[in-house]
Amino acid sequence: PNDVTDRRLISAMASVAREAFVAPAKRASAYADVMVETGPGRWLAAARDFSKLRNSVAIRENDRVLDIAAGTGYSTAVIAKLAGSVVSLEQDEAAAAVIRQNVPGADVVAGPLKAGVAAKGPFDVIFVNGAVEEVPQTWLDQLAEGGRLAVVVAEGGVRRARLYNRSGGKTDYRTPFDTAIPMLPGVEKAAEFLL
Repeated sequence: PNDVTDRRLISAMASVAREAFVAPAKRASAYADVMVETGPGRWLAAARDFSKLRNSVAIRENDRVLDIAAGTGYSTAVIAKLAGSVVSLEQDEAAAAVIRQNVPGADVVAGPLKAGVAAKGPFDVIFVNGAVEEVPQTWLDQLAEGGRLAVVVAEGGVRRARLYNRSGGKTDYRTPFDTAIPMLPGVEKAAEFLL
């Protein structure tokens, strides 16, 4: 009902238990159309927003995917059912350990979110689990030719899903829908000096 037409995505989401990726006290909310906090600055996106953003990036069976700020690993688990390979990035080793526990066999890297994981790229798809004010150039640089980046960008008081495409060494974007996905800590826009 929310323009999600990819049957592979629908099947992947149906086969990954969302409630397993949230605290026991929050499991009743796992399937509600609300954001569920999974840790400091990390959220299980509402199923509508998650599925629409995933659908817009059109993950193919042979794609190499970078999953940024994967929280407890739900997004990594879903992507693993859709893509050829997925690298999950979290900002510290404790968060990375949670993903490894929840998604056995996952390729998980701990490091600065803004940096991406250039050593394992380039990527056909980069998926960001949170909103940013400005898309770091490092993410765009890690896209393969024909690659796609799915992220939410805060513009004033509005947050818009954006799908970036890389072609001919350049990137452009389109905005498929508005959302309320929370801001992602650690990827703040650099302060500007004003006179």
